[in-house]
Amino acid sequence: MNKETYSTSSGQAKICQNCNQDFTIEPEDFNFYEKIQVPAPTFCPECRLKRRFAWRNEHTLFKVKDNSSGKEIFAGFPPSSNLKIYDRDYWWSDAWDPMNYGRDYDFSRNFFEQFRDLIYEVPWSSKSVTNVKDSDYCDQAGYLKNCYLCFNGDYVEDSAYCVRCTKVKNSFDLTQSLEDELCYEGVAINGCYRTFFSQDCEGCNDVWFSKNLSGCSNCFGCSDLRSKSYYIFNKPYSKGSYKQKMEELGLDSWASLEKIKEEVSKHLLRFPVKYFHGIRAVNSSGDYLRNTKNARESFSLDDAQDVKYVQFAYLGTKDSYDYSVWGNSASQMYESLTCGEQCDSVKFCFDCWPSCRNLEYSICCHSSSDCFGCVGLKKKQYCIFNRQYSKEEYGLLREKIIQRMDQMPYKDKKGNIYKYGEFFPPEFSPFAYNESMLNDSYPLTKEEAIKAGYSWRDPELKEYEITLSVSAIPDSIKETSDDILKETIQCLVCKRAYRIIPNELSFLRSIGLAVPRLCVNCRLARRLSSINQPLYYRRRCQCFGQKSENGVYQNSVKHFHEAGGCPNEFETSYPPSGKEIVYCEQCYNSEVA
Repeated sequence: MNKETYSTSSGQAKICQNCNQDFTIEPEDFNFYEKIQVPAPTFCPECRLKRRFAWRNEHTLFKVKDNSSGKEIFAGFPPSSNLKIYDRDYWWSDAWDPMNYGRDYDFSRNFFEQFRDLIYEVPWSSKSVTNVKDSDYCDQAGYLKNCYLCFNGDYVEDSAYCVRCTKVKNSFDLTQSLEDELCYEGVAINGCYRTFFSQDCEGCNDVWFSKNLSGCSNCFGCSDLRSKSYYIFNKPYSKGSYKQKMEELGLDSWASLEKIKEEVSKHLLRFPVKYFHGIRAVNSSGDYLRNTKNARESFSLDDAQDVKYVQFAYLGTKDSYDYSVWGNSASQMYESLTCGEQCDSVKFCFDCWPSCRNLEYSICCHSSSDCFGCVGLKKKQYCIFNRQYSKEEYGLLREKIIQRMDQMPYKDKKGNIYKYGEFFPPEFSPFAYNESMLNDSYPLTKEEAIKAGYSWRDPELKEYEITLSVSAIPDSIKETSDDILKETIQCLVCKRAYRIIPNELSFLRSIGLAVPRLCVNCRLARRLSSINQPLYYRRRCQCFGQKSENGVYQNSVKHFHEAGGCPNEFETSYPPSGKEIVYCEQCYNSEVA
């Protein structure tokens, strides 16, 4: 028997060829693979996810030289990537033809090496955006209006510094949030209005520094409340006393804000969290799931059905496996990244949209179908390596190439074997580890990344003359004049330069909040660090009779297990090393009902 595969009663156990850890392919997985006609994976789910994430830069723009005009432009790819990059408008024009880069398949070479040549010869668009207006400094986004430095978002208006957001208006510094308006410094807040410095809140308004609230208004520093109003640190106040207390907090002062953040952080750790973030998640597992049915081991989804190992997909995704970032009426997606909007049967692809069908091993292809190993095509069909074929020729050549991929596989730097059925090797990616989405979810040091077989590029930092230190910024927004818009400020943490933009200053004044002392990247890093990662741990409920297991939290009611410890176990994205008190759904609901 093959040492990498052996049978179990519930499926087929395999050993990941990348990390050498066991993983199991369930019977329903085989049904999916058979339906879309792909071989079973040889990488475990986590290694497959990491391989895809290595191909995406989520929130950085670089200055590069346009290969068509020679001018300096902003792009989502670093200048050291060696990609040929055209300005987006020129790339989408008829001034050049990606079919001119077409070539025959060379059966004496393996597929992946030939495809790598094509990747670095065909020009790429500087940014991947569609239907954006007055949003020049945004990327990986669609349907934006008057936005600045917004990434991985759709239908966002009059906002800045938002990442992984959908249907957001007049908001700043949000991450992984949906349908919000007039919000600031939020993480996983959905359907909220005037919600600030909060996380995991649903349908709230006028909420500050809170976590795990639903249907609440006028709450400050609270956790695990449902349909409550006028609460401070989980204690009820009258409307008048609440307003008086809020005025005394001095939120216009940076010093007061920092003191409040520290106090709130300690307070929130005294309350249990539910093992799972989700709402209307039927027969689903993973985390951060909304409106899902039969979603397995998936992360940050909204409106998804019959999917497994899918991450960051919104606005409709179904019948897909190992698919990351997008959705929007996507179906039968497999081992693909940043592909979506009316796409169907897309396999092993990156940045292919919209209305793509039956694509395999393609990059930056749009409104195309039945293409294999293509780069940069628009409205094409029956193409291989950017060369046109008849329907019959395409079908025959595709089958021959797939057979040859199995006969002549590619071996990466770690010795992993790439046949038909594997996504692109990370070493082909235009991004180094620290430039990719992978570093956001699985941060490593330079030494750790290189040891793991990834590349690393030290950023080419441009030195700006600092005109204002953070210590010189007025403590209160009330004392901050328009002059700050002219200043180049040094970040308190990374010491890099940042600026305050006019819309941001107007927003902060309207809310009464002090100007931030951290740059946009450090603020984002802080928010990302508060989000659980797509890793799952088998744990037991930490409810123990009348109190939590660590004795910090006193239960408010008697639970079903009474005096003893709760017997419930679950898969959760909260690591055992974390400080949170993690309860099962039964115990958690008993406390928040």
